[in-house]
Amino acid sequence: MKTLNTKYIVVTIGMMLISFIVAFFISNIIYQQRLKPFNDNKNTKVALDIASFVNEHPNIDLKNYLESVSNVGYQLYLVDNEGNELFFGEPFRDKSLSVSSKEKVLKGGIFHGILHFPQKTFVTGFFANELRNTIGVPLKHNGTNYALFVRPDIKFLFNEMHILFGWILLLSITFSIVMVVINTKFLVRPITNLTKATKSLSTGNFNVELDITRHDELGELSHSFLRMARKLEQMDDMRKEFISNISHDIQSPLSNIKGYTNLLEKEEISKETRNQYVSIINSEINRLSTLTKQLLLLASLDRNEDIMEKKVFNVGHQLKELIRNYQWTVSEKGIMLSHSLPDIEMIGDPSLLNTVWDNLLSNANKYNKSNGTIEISIEERGQSLFVTFEDTGIGMNHTELERIFDRFYRADMARTRTIEGTGLGLSIVATIVKLHGGQITVNSIEKVGSTFIVELPM
Repeated sequence: MKTLNTKYIVVTIGMMLISFIVAFFISNIIYQQRLKPFNDNKNTKVALDIASFVNEHPNIDLKNYLESVSNVGYQLYLVDNEGNELFFGEPFRDKSLSVSSKEKVLKGGIFHGILHFPQKTFVTGFFANELRNTIGVPLKHNGTNYALFVRPDIKFLFNEMHILFGWILLLSITFSIVMVVINTKFLVRPITNLTKATKSLSTGNFNVELDITRHDELGELSHSFLRMARKLEQMDDMRKEFISNISHDIQSPLSNIKGYTNLLEKEEISKETRNQYVSIINSEINRLSTLTKQLLLLASLDRNEDIMEKKVFNVGHQLKELIRNYQWTVSEKGIMLSHSLPDIEMIGDPSLLNTVWDNLLSNANKYNKSNGTIEISIEERGQSLFVTFEDTGIGMNHTELERIFDRFYRADMARTRTIEGTGLGLSIVATIVKLHGGQITVNSIEKVGSTFIVELPM
């Protein structure tokens, strides 16, 4: 299996090669369409200037003159009507030239060999050292007609440049490959580290370290990955805590039921004691039933199932009914319950919201002091409804406030060990409020009391 590092290098070098080939073809088109006519025209002018100079100076030594011209970077071929031919300068690699081309020039025409050199050749055709790749012009000297064929001596003019361009090309390719390899390691290393970190997470090891000093997409990805790892770690801790708590909360009543059931088997116990044991067993069964119902409700809320049945209902009337049901429980502890509950209608699920009020009032009563107070109020502000539960109970410290809505969490078990509960109530409350598009806030002072404020859209 190829690594990402290898794939990146291969793909990048492949793209470089493809880019080079495409650029080569485009350059060939530009050469054929633009540069070749330009070169033909430029060299035609040079050839005509040479012929014109000879015509204007009949006493010049033609061979010496052409020899001097070749010395400055041209290849020359001279032929007369009788077929006598002379070559000057660097020899042509291919000396083949049609008779018709020679006759055309001898008769006064111009041979555009550079322009008409085979179109199928690439831009390298400019460097073809062939007699056909020349410019032919008529030349007359001392009454004799000649055909003069001229082309630049590329080797003479660009020999050092060939070497320079060769080194430039070689070094460019070499350095490009080296830079690709280095750059690939720089770019791929964070991804490789992310892969290792992912494998580490899959084994349950959440203590991963990544480079978060980069200020690019990979740096942002590393930041996001670390946040995800921390979140997964928290969720794993919550899962373990959940399993531990639910195991305890199920095992505890089951142990009590089993213990009292064994006691019921004894024949010598009195009827009064037996009824007491049966009452405790029923209490534990109800505790298990409540826990099961709350777990099922939470599971439904977590899956975002369509369990909400919204309709218009009177919140004030609903809370008054709930207070009537708690009247005896509240009075038993000597708690004074006051309320301000005007008739206000809203749209929501009355059954789920009744669960919210029930949990909040139950907690206010359960964690309150003897002869304490509970105050419940409803207030409409703009498009929002505020429902407040304020008590004079045991309150909570900062650490407890941070976890008050976590599942199975009970504030300071040492202080509340005599109070029964599943630790799921406030988690259910927060979830239901969120489903209604609202929010719940808590203000609490230890040993003074707590205030729960539910804000819901009307």
